[in-house]
Amino acid sequence: MIDEWRMAIRKEPTPRLFREVTQAFRAAVLTTKGEREDSCRFLVEDSSVFNALVIFCIREVSVALQKMLKLKAEKNQKKLVLPSSSSKWQKNQMDIKTYLNGLVQLLSCLSEASVIVAVLRHANQMVPYFLCLPKQCRVFLKVCMAVLCWSTGEETVRVLSFLALSKICRHKQDLYLNPILKQMYIAYVKNCKFTSPSTLPMINFMQRTLVEMYAIDTQVTYQHGFVYIRQLAVHLRNAMTMKKKETYQAVYNWQFVHCLYLWCRVLSTLHPSEVLGPLIYPLCQVIIGCIKLVPTCRYLPLRLHCVRALILLSDGTKTFVPVLPFLLEVFLLVDFNKKPGRLTTKPINFAVILKLSNVNLQEKAFKDGLIEQLYDLSLEYFHCQASSIGFPELVLPTVIQLKAFLKECKVANYCKQIRQLLEKVQENSAHITALRQKAAFGVSDSAVVQWERQVAGEGTPLTRYYSQWKKLREREIQLEISGKERMEDLDLPEIKRKKLQESKQKDKKEFKDLFESDSDSDGDGGYFSVLALLADDDDDDDSCDEAEDTRQQAVCKVDLKELAAGDEDMVEDLELSDQD
Repeated sequence: MIDEWRMAIRKEPTPRLFREVTQAFRAAVLTTKGEREDSCRFLVEDSSVFNALVIFCIREVSVALQKMLKLKAEKNQKKLVLPSSSSKWQKNQMDIKTYLNGLVQLLSCLSEASVIVAVLRHANQMVPYFLCLPKQCRVFLKVCMAVLCWSTGEETVRVLSFLALSKICRHKQDLYLNPILKQMYIAYVKNCKFTSPSTLPMINFMQRTLVEMYAIDTQVTYQHGFVYIRQLAVHLRNAMTMKKKETYQAVYNWQFVHCLYLWCRVLSTLHPSEVLGPLIYPLCQVIIGCIKLVPTCRYLPLRLHCVRALILLSDGTKTFVPVLPFLLEVFLLVDFNKKPGRLTTKPINFAVILKLSNVNLQEKAFKDGLIEQLYDLSLEYFHCQASSIGFPELVLPTVIQLKAFLKECKVANYCKQIRQLLEKVQENSAHITALRQKAAFGVSDSAVVQWERQVAGEGTPLTRYYSQWKKLREREIQLEISGKERMEDLDLPEIKRKKLQESKQKDKKEFKDLFESDSDSDGDGGYFSVLALLADDDDDDDSCDEAEDTRQQAVCKVDLKELAAGDEDMVEDLELSDQD
């Protein structure tokens, strides 16, 4: 029967034929719940028949309905043509409604990701028909949000669910946009409670898709942004006034931080917008208040997250935000000269933590990672301001404090990174100063904006360095995501000098035999005096061996930033050279 339907529907789809297919599809869907409808003339008992029927509907129904209703499909047409505009819509409306109900019911009971993807692709093709039937559309939206898990499902399923939500909201804004945005935001907050390397990509996906949904209507976005940013501010105010553990925990958690990220991304992506512009200042105040709430070393990762959000907001909205003081304060909070209490080979992933334990604060990995984070964030912020006409004055306090840090710090690796940052900042400052001397306008002149645009177009030393650094950094992140170990995590092979040790033992044995044979003639005093001399020589050799091993290990150390430009072959070559 299915084969006959396939041949007939390809030739000329008719309402009678479509009704038969719809009833058979409904009977197949009922079997997923173990039910049966007495009024239905079809019964699907075999699994092969069920699969064949579902595949037939997925492949043929959409095209058949388009032919039967005589709808024009234009790829470049921006406005969606609704099937209700067809003269044959009323005649086939009940059958289409039955088919859509079965399709939604099928989606709600599937568990295999590949099957869900196939059926959901077909459901996306049927979106115009859902738009014509409000009741079925609401049920479909509910399934996309709750069952198909735009926020927690498999990657392809999440993407297809979002496409369906976006398509419906764009063409029926008045009915669906406001409630869907509310449900998506609540789902986003619920699924941001815990953050790990495995959940971070999903959270980023939710952020970006929510931004696209908010971009549909800025008036609705302002209403949501005002309410939710105010809600964040209320939590912060309670924490600042009550000063209790519970109120602090209401602010210092992943949900609060990810909400700050989301609204920074929304405002920076939709800029310029006269409607959303007034939300920039209160959002900045909430983030700064979050940083100042508990300014201790244990919450430095949270501070860095907030600084990154401020940089995103400042760069996207072209608004000056005083970020540098929150980075420079870290140099005063942490004593980088203090020897670490613990040595660990595993680095601290600052991207997925908000608070450090007392054990973490004593580890060498903490200070190593903190210096890297300060370097990265400072460079990103300086890159945002690199073409500003006031760049030399902006970086002056930073230059003074970095120079003071270099005088006090005794750790060569930390000084190397900070010195490199200082050099790039001073180089860019000198470049801007030289260009300013050639300018023929005042500070208050409107030509400043045009001058900054011209400088940004030509490029500055800092922007050119940042572009190269960004490529290396992205390369390193890709290596980490793909599961490859970073070079600083690798256990470099020990340098074993077997030949030298064997030769020493052999020489000692030969000398020992020699002196034992001569002991009768030379006397006991000469024998023991020579053994004592040999013992001193062995100690010297051991100390030389230790110095040599230290030198070899120093040679084997590889700078991570230089390695990031390489590939796997470099790692293999390095391991071979160490073994040699």
